[in-house]
Amino acid sequence: MAPITRRRFLGSILAATAVGGAGLVARLATGQEQQPSAVVTTSSPTAAPPPPQPTTSTSITGGTTTTEATTTTTVGATTTAPGSQGLQVICREAWGALPISGEFIAHAIEHITIHHTAVVLDDNAAAPGRVRQHQSFHQSLGWPDLAYHFIIDSGGNIYEGRPTDAVGDTGTDYDPTGHLLICCEGDFDRQEVPDDQYTSLVAMLAWGAAEFGIEPGEIRGHRDVASTTCPGDNLYRFLEDGVLHRDVASVLVDDDLAIEIVCGSAGADRVEQIEAGGV
Repeated sequence: MAPITRRRFLGSILAATAVGGAGLVARLATGQEQQPSAVVTTSSPTAAPPPPQPTTSTSITGGTTTTEATTTTTVGATTTAPGSQGLQVICREAWGALPISGEFIAHAIEHITIHHTAVVLDDNAAAPGRVRQHQSFHQSLGWPDLAYHFIIDSGGNIYEGRPTDAVGDTGTDYDPTGHLLICCEGDFDRQEVPDDQYTSLVAMLAWGAAEFGIEPGEIRGHRDVASTTCPGDNLYRFLEDGVLHRDVASVLVDDDLAIEIVCGSAGADRVEQIEAGGV
């Protein structure tokens, strides 16, 4: 695989319209997901508002809402609208999360730390099952939930982990209090970072930077705060040479970032598509 460059990243993030990882940031540029699992639509600013529709929603953090019906998603004061960048995140119920098994410790996000799972993912169809395995293993260690706040698979699909206002967990020698933990599925000491995964990682980092007031240049890898090789040499090099920081900053030029939590039948359809090898 050719090295990922800022130019290649900008080309994919600005032009992406197809279903798949590289399109995760740009899919809602028209206000509507471009596949049957869409759960968000918006009208143009001049259109009459649609009649109220019953929805089921659950507040998680920062004003983000989880919905099963057509609605508008907000993060803080940001609303997904035509021209904005909406990040779709597969909800816990959709990927098959086990119930939380203990108490969370509350915290406020002040840092963003990038991790990898350190296990090669050869077939992205196995990604939802792999997330379930991670959660089960983490709970077997006595942790209440999946250690991370978000996981990104090799196709660029993003999975909801523990709430962002809950401290993550780690088996290494640092205190994750105040850290937003974003984990990429794969072993980047042994494999390259897929383009789709990189694109979604940059978009997720940009959201975190905007949501929690963190400068892009302050984003770190796990190895920067603990004795570990995580997130692997082939991912860490984008931090080391500043490419990742610059790509995140380029997304933040447009500060209209929002997260859409995809759940219900839409979430189930998305997971089914992934497991069938479609996305």
